Amino acid sequence: MTEEERIFKGMLFASEEAELIGKKLKAHRLSQEYNLLFEEENEKRNHILKDLLLEIGDGTFMLGPIHFHYGCHTKIGAHCFMNFNFTVQDDAMVTIGNYNNFGPNVTIVTPMHPMVAEERRGMVCSDGVERFLCYAKPVTIGNDCWFGANVVVCPGVTIGDNCVIGAGSVVTRDIPPNSFAAGTPAKVIRTITDQDSIRNIFETIH
Repeated sequence: MTEEERIFKGMLFASEEAELIGKKLKAHRLSQEYNLLFEEENEKRNHILKDLLLEIGDGTFMLGPIHFHYGCHTKIGAHCFMNFNFTVQDDAMVTIGNYNNFGPNVTIVTPMHPMVAEERRGMVCSDGVERFLCYAKPVTIGNDCWFGANVVVCPGVTIGDNCVIGAGSVVTRDIPPNSFAAGTPAKVIRTITDQDSIRNIFETIH
């Protein structure tokens, strides 16, 4: 079994094996290449994203800089917007739906490291070799969500459709659809309804 297969089965894996290092170096290089381009260089940027990510839908735009750990473990739908410093540590799969918006400095993480300090220094495996081991949990985000600035989405979280996550939140558990959630850790404040329409605050311009 490859280390990547171990990741997707939720098993312990050795992140410093050559097969994974190669994937990470490619993602880091492509992320850096993307960040060196100007915003208006759309064709070059889109070419990089298609090479970097497992899937990306039409109309998705990342302002940059971006930072992907693997890239090939991330699926992003259509018509999403990612503001400055969008970071995805996608050891496990990260799946993002359509029409999502991410404020500055949003971070999505999937790896889980040992809680016991000495285990973070290395663990002896069944073959007698000491390796740095961890495991990872996938993150899934539905459609039409808004993430405020500095949100962190933690491993194993699923966020339903039409959610709003308040700025500075740390999402450690699942958020049901149509929810406004905020805080550290993020908690559901209430369900989003038609009463939240900005039409109830402002008159329409046109």
